[in-house]
Amino acid sequence: MKAQVLHQYDPSLTAPTWVSLEDVPDPAIRKHTDVIVRIGGAGVCRTDLHIIEGIWQPITDPTGTGLLPLIMGHENAGWVEEIGPEVEGIKVGDPVIVHPKQSDGTCMACRRGHDMHGDGAFPGLDANGGYAEYLQTNARNLVALPKTLAPKDVAPYSDAGLTAYHAAKKAAQVLLPDQTAVVIGAGGLGHIGVQVLRAMCAARIIVVDISDEALEMAGRYGADHLVKADSGEVDAVLSLTGGKGAEAVIDFVGEKGTTSKGLAMTRAMGSYYIVGYGEEIRVPTVEMIITEKNIIGNLVGTWAELTELMALADRGLVELATRDYRLADANQALQDLHHGKIHGRAVLIP
Repeated sequence: MKAQVLHQYDPSLTAPTWVSLEDVPDPAIRKHTDVIVRIGGAGVCRTDLHIIEGIWQPITDPTGTGLLPLIMGHENAGWVEEIGPEVEGIKVGDPVIVHPKQSDGTCMACRRGHDMHGDGAFPGLDANGGYAEYLQTNARNLVALPKTLAPKDVAPYSDAGLTAYHAAKKAAQVLLPDQTAVVIGAGGLGHIGVQVLRAMCAARIIVVDISDEALEMAGRYGADHLVKADSGEVDAVLSLTGGKGAEAVIDFVGEKGTTSKGLAMTRAMGSYYIVGYGEEIRVPTVEMIITEKNIIGNLVGTWAELTELMALADRGLVELATRDYRLADANQALQDLHHGKIHGRAVLIP
């Protein structure tokens, strides 16, 4: 099969190309519950850029020698191509979206419903992923797609959408109608988070972004107030919230100073949900004690939450802004993402 392969890290992200289109062996059924998915779309995620930078190396490849070459791509959807002899409820040809964590369902975390913390590979990060024509996974990790949704149009939901849903759902479950949520970053994840908040709660939604195009998109998706990130965003949010800040702040950026600004936008006893990453969170312990603010991390989401998200998409309550690229053009998609040219999500189509 054809696949885009990463052979070396590029900490400065200055190389003209990062992956190469190659012929590699087709994935094979190894266990009786395995499934081969023919990729209909593979999302291009900022995490892929962080993989190229080597940020994930200490976690997934601590020796620096054992992981590469790697086929990236952890946001995948397509059609069932082949199934193991013990697979039930799925047949060849079914359209599916793939939960990004390839768990077997038997570890304690999985049995408690925390799939993303379960044992097993994370294709695209520590095993070969979906920047390819085919992907090997487990039947347990598949969610059947309703007829209204095409694989290429929903692939980024499997991580970007699921992560945004996971964080926004936490916030929506505690937000009251007279309260406020702030979304920092209305790009690939944030525009989904805004829609999830709008669909699941009645709180006011303030969106903060550096891009006028992203803010305009957030307005279309239901944001009540749009704030330009121009160094005065904290004051603007405080002004909109009577000087006290928001009950929930969801930070989809997590770098370039947004963590300190996000915490400053969070009111006493409020919650700061960190989704994006790239810098350290620094806060005096005395401030944490006096304000009783919560800092909540968010890693992808559960299989059940991916099913819930597909239900929202099926009903038209969330939609995904995508830009299609051929698999052969993966480097262009990655470069466009790196240089801020994509508003929404890029999708590779074999």
